[in-house]
Amino acid sequence: MLTANTTDILSVKQRFGIIGTSEAIDRALEIAIRVAPTDLSVLVSGESGVGKEFFPQVIHAYSARKHNKYIAVNCGAIPEGTIDSELFGHEKGAFTGAIESRKGYFEEADGGTIFLDEVAELPHSTQVRLLRVLQTGEFIRVGSAKVQKTNVRVVAATNVNLQEAIAAGRFREDLFYRLSTVPITVPPLRERRGDIYLLFRKFAADIANMYHMPTVSLNQEARRAIEQYDWPGNIRQLKNVAEQISAIEESRDITAEIVMKYLPPVEEKPSAMVFGSKPNDDLGSEREILYRILFDMRSEIADIKRMLSEMAHPAGYGRTTSDSIAGLLPSTAASSAPVSVPFTETEEINETPHTEMTKEQAMRDAIVKALQRCNGKRKEAARMLYISERTLYRKMKELGIEEF
Repeated sequence: MLTANTTDILSVKQRFGIIGTSEAIDRALEIAIRVAPTDLSVLVSGESGVGKEFFPQVIHAYSARKHNKYIAVNCGAIPEGTIDSELFGHEKGAFTGAIESRKGYFEEADGGTIFLDEVAELPHSTQVRLLRVLQTGEFIRVGSAKVQKTNVRVVAATNVNLQEAIAAGRFREDLFYRLSTVPITVPPLRERRGDIYLLFRKFAADIANMYHMPTVSLNQEARRAIEQYDWPGNIRQLKNVAEQISAIEESRDITAEIVMKYLPPVEEKPSAMVFGSKPNDDLGSEREILYRILFDMRSEIADIKRMLSEMAHPAGYGRTTSDSIAGLLPSTAASSAPVSVPFTETEEINETPHTEMTKEQAMRDAIVKALQRCNGKRKEAARMLYISERTLYRKMKELGIEEF
């Protein structure tokens, strides 16, 4: 087995553009290099945005399979109804639209490596099929009875704590042990603070070269600010901030005050990923959809109040303020800037009888509105609702929402 030394690790970093000198990153790369010549399955774990996708590439490049195919599959981006066909192929006529036979990724990658990103998103039926491939190298195309063989190295990645997913019944325990023969943990950016400034410089230099502009420079206070920030979005967020500062700021000398404009408070960042949690489970997805309903409700109520105010006082004549509607909202919604609603004691208010909306009706309404605003594009609608595309697809089936 290959022994990974400092020279090997430096070579990998240069080849794949990996920036950092932290012991945790070096240890993860060392494991990847050592396990590469084997055919053992590898599970790469870490928060979203830490760069997990580099490790299966390293493993493939330093293995005997390097001259064969490397296929990366995002399991969370493929609808549940088609993922078996994508992974294992299908026969002609196996389902509506299957006008010809098609090879799946496991058949295409025969002799090579397949990278299953977001493996925790696989449905149970697909987990069973994947377990069989890992145990015996056998699979069956959708709509076929013929058993086929494949010789594929599997590397999987997840930002979910699979032990918790197993306890919750979302992931098979036997599959977990098959996938995690060799585990690799990629540390979050907050645990490698010494690399933050190096990464910022790299991203700033890249965008400067791309658009032929001077590279931005951080003073000591600005450097201290980025190194003390927790970066819930990890390297992906750091790159985004570096690119924004490079493109937007006129001055090339960046101060801490400038940097702080681009760093949202961590506790207020709704999309921050905490490793060990599963934001796209049923409870999390429903909560995010209900949050979206409340936000939309706040906007609609503000519009109604503004319209009533303009109708009563078209010239902006003195207005009185009512908090009666805002008081029905959660504190986050009611804390927005007050909008006047004029009324007098002699006014008669005709209200439409209130019909209580169930949670399912509220979620259905929110999903339909999001799809309408995104012209039926599920990926964009899922992003608007802060859920995965797979979760959106499942919720649409559960709530009887037809394709747009």
